[in-house]
Parts: sequence; C-alpha cells; structure tokens
Amino acid sequence: MAKSDVTFESAGIRIAAHLYTPDTPAEGPRPALVVGHPGTSVKEQTSGTYARLMAERGYVTLAFDAAHQGESGGLPRGLEDPAQRVEDFKAAVSYLTTRDDVDSERIGLLGVCASGGYSLSAAGGDHRVRAVATVSGVDVARQFRLGADGTQDPAVFRTLLAAAANARTVAARGEDPGVMTMFPETAEQAGALGGEHGIEGLEYYCTPRGEHERSAKFLAWQSVDKLASFDAFHAVPLIGPRPLLQIVGTRAVTSWMAVDVHQRATGPKELHWIEGASHVDLYDKKEAVDPAVDKLTDFFDSALSDGS
Repeated sequence: MAKSDVTFESAGIRIAAHLYTPDTPAEGPRPALVVGHPGTSVKEQTSGTYARLMAERGYVTLAFDAAHQGESGGLPRGLEDPAQRVEDFKAAVSYLTTRDDVDSERIGLLGVCASGGYSLSAAGGDHRVRAVATVSGVDVARQFRLGADGTQDPAVFRTLLAAAANARTVAARGEDPGVMTMFPETAEQAGALGGEHGIEGLEYYCTPRGEHERSAKFLAWQSVDKLASFDAFHAVPLIGPRPLLQIVGTRAVTSWMAVDVHQRATGPKELHWIEGASHVDLYDKKEAVDPAVDKLTDFFDSALSDGS
C-alpha cells in the first residue's frame, strides 16, 4: 500500500489529502472511497486509519482535510461550515473521477462521526456516489443543538448562539473575537460537561492516544450559527435506491442519530452494531475497528462490484 500527498479544489479552496493505493496488481481501474474525518480532526487521525485499512483491502482511498482545517486552505481557521463540508466530499469525488486508476462508476463515501452526516448529505445530492457508509455517524448540528445523547437543555445552544452573535459584532469592529474551545483542560471537567463521551473525546484528541498537531481543538465562532439550521439527514431519503450502511457501537451515546437515519432511508440499508464499543472506540481501538473494517469491506465489495 502506497500513500501520496494530493490536492484538489473545493469551491475555490485548496484541499489537502492523502491518497492510498493498493500494492496488489489490478486488471483495470479500481473502486474508490472518499473518507471524511470527524469535526476538528485531520486526515492523519481516524479517517487516515480507515483509508489505510480499506486500501489494504483493495480500494483506492482518499482521506482529506476539510476546508479551513488541517493542511487545507480557507479562512478563518477552524470554521465548521456544513455547506462547505458537503461540497468538500463532492469535490473529492470529482478528483477521483479524473484518475486513471479509479473506476469512476464505482465510487463510495465513508464518513466518520461528523463526516458521517456530511457524507449522507453529499450522497443524497450526488448520483456519482454508488454507496455510502458511516462509522459512529452523527449530524454535528443536531449534536450542538441537542447534545450527544439528545437530551441537552435548549438553553445551552441559545447561550452558544448569543456568544457567536457577539463574536460577529466584535469582529465587525476590527477586534479579535477569539475561538470556541472544544475541549476542557481535565478529564473531570470533560466528564462534568459531557459524561463518558466527553472524557473519551478528551482522551483521543488531547493525549498521545490520538492527538495531532494540526487537529485544532477549537472552532471559529461563526461555526455555531452556520450549524443552527443545518440538517444532515434531510437528504437521506434521496440516497435510495443506492445502499447505506451505518456502523455504530452498542455503547455509543450518539447511536440515536443512526437509528433516526435508518428510519428515514428508502433504499437497501443496514444498521450494524459493534458489541461493547463506544462512539470513540471506533476511531482507533483494534477490537472495534477490525470488525468494522470487515463489515465495510463486505458492504463495499458488494455495492461497488463490477456490473452491480
């Protein structure tokens, strides 16, 4: 398996990506996958893990940094713009269609966490996508509005919207509005704010387990009001008759969103549970990732097969 640095344009923004290609001989162009990362993450973290493992299974895979994040261009830094994130997926598909080693009729999307939601939205509107799969998929806008477990007091998001509005006013006056910090300093604080899910996020992004220097751990304040009215699941019925696979852990507090998607899907669909796994376990823990990759391989081997 070989990894190379590539770039492509997404709505005028330069996107940095890693392209993974199998070492094994092929009779012709291969099926390909676009792999998207969680919010605040980068291609060197869990999306890169899945891209590498799926390349080892025979796929050309493309793990990219979202616009405004990682090594990709775009200002302000740390902006989570749902419309741009969806466009990034479509631009990645466009890039893959230009490659001689990729069969443009056999391209799928794989989204992890926030990119799970964005991949659903992208696939709904882009019929070049033959199949879509998510791992610990969420609609990050729902997570902001309702909380990871869906029970957040509405006052929490109203407070964030007020802070975002104030940040826009500060910026208009030529002053620095600062950024929205995504992680507290200690596990105790993370637990108080987000329970086990919050602690897991801190452990992955802020310790040697998964941290990366370009994983920003913050969002630009403009992200909050851009997320306010976004609905990643609106286009789910448009995915059918193309197939959809969702992989979630039985301990994932975010799994209610995958259940919602499953109920909305109109085509072939499967909600596959990894026993004992949490949301973040599926980012990097071998006992969760390995069975997830096995399932993804079976799914895409069928969905992206020759003549399917």
